[in-house]
Amino acid sequence: MAYDQFTILKSSAVPLPLENVDTDQIIPARFLKATKREGFGDNLFRDWRYNPDNSPKADFVLNNPIYSGKILVGGRNFGSGSSREHAAWAIYDYGFRCVISSFFADIFKNNSINVGILPVTVSPEFLDKIFLAIEKDPKTELEVSLPEQTVTILATGEKESFDINGYKKHNLLNGFDDIDYLRAMKEEIGAFEAALLF
Repeated sequence: MAYDQFTILKSSAVPLPLENVDTDQIIPARFLKATKREGFGDNLFRDWRYNPDNSPKADFVLNNPIYSGKILVGGRNFGSGSSREHAAWAIYDYGFRCVISSFFADIFKNNSINVGILPVTVSPEFLDKIFLAIEKDPKTELEVSLPEQTVTILATGEKESFDINGYKKHNLLNGFDDIDYLRAMKEEIGAFEAALLF
């Protein structure tokens, strides 16, 4: 498997209620030199997270110890800007396995799925409810069920469904990237090839 299988994730969440968070803010261009998918989490939201002298900015959410979890909740239009895969790599490497927003840039959404992150699109109204629940209790938990395609605010029981492409859902459930998917079909591909030869 290329990544962890994603089935049901129950976790507290980190709120980032900002709109139009682009990929250069997620991982600045100066950190794109590496080709391995490791180490990018150290520079996730680098310019929002650290001062020029590398000291942490106390008012940024990732530096606030009351927030933690494997779910990042962002504002509308998350992941806009350039198509850099490194933005998804940085989010995964930091430890997030799900990002929730009311709208994602398409390329960022696909890049996320390809590295094992589930991008969940909810209505603006439900997103506001999530932010409010976290504001009331930073330790409040969300449950994201990929099999059922639902997000639930466990403290209130409020739930909303989300859409996902069937192929991408299959890959996330199995921890596959595109190459793993083809490898899993090796016997079927061999049988198809053999049938064409005769």
